[in-house]
Amino acid sequence: MPPPKLLFLPGVGGDPTFWQPVGARLPASWSKVYLGWPGLGEQPADPSVQSVDDLVRLAAAELPAAVIAQSMGGVVAVRLALTFPTRISRLVLVATSGGVNVARLGAADWRPEYRQNFPDAAPWITDPWPDHTAEMRNIVTPTLLIWGDRDPISPVAVGKHLASLLPEARLAIVAGGSHSMAREQSAPVAALIVEHVGALAA
Repeated sequence: MPPPKLLFLPGVGGDPTFWQPVGARLPASWSKVYLGWPGLGEQPADPSVQSVDDLVRLAAAELPAAVIAQSMGGVVAVRLALTFPTRISRLVLVATSGGVNVARLGAADWRPEYRQNFPDAAPWITDPWPDHTAEMRNIVTPTLLIWGDRDPISPVAVGKHLASLLPEARLAIVAGGSHSMAREQSAPVAALIVEHVGALAA
């Protein structure tokens, strides 16, 4: 069986290098694609990208793959899993809403600080996103949920809620993990991904 292909999706920062500290700790034989999001964070805009649906389109062009996504990238990943269930071998969701209402679960609103840090980012990214709660049960892709216990934007309660909705999900909690734990604590995150995705290469 050929080595797995991994598709890494960043959050609203849009930075394609966000996942590279984790990727560098994964087997060298695994194929890795690091997507960036045009018009988000400090990434150059692309006139053809005007919505989260357009981000889904960009990511879909890289399937089939195991999809590994952080924060807003997890919303894209959930939409991919709903639309292309047979083209995603494994799903890893990290510190994300996944497209469900997280305010009632104690999540802090990221939008004001984001606008302050990235005033030129595409305006559509802070628009409300559709709620995928009712569709989550249809995702049967083996899913790993990775959460940090010091993340105010996506607290552990959100990870537990997604674990209750996704039929094939397992929740792992990284001690001391913040919203950016994939960059700050790449070693434990990479180890969890190796365990989850490695079955494909066995």
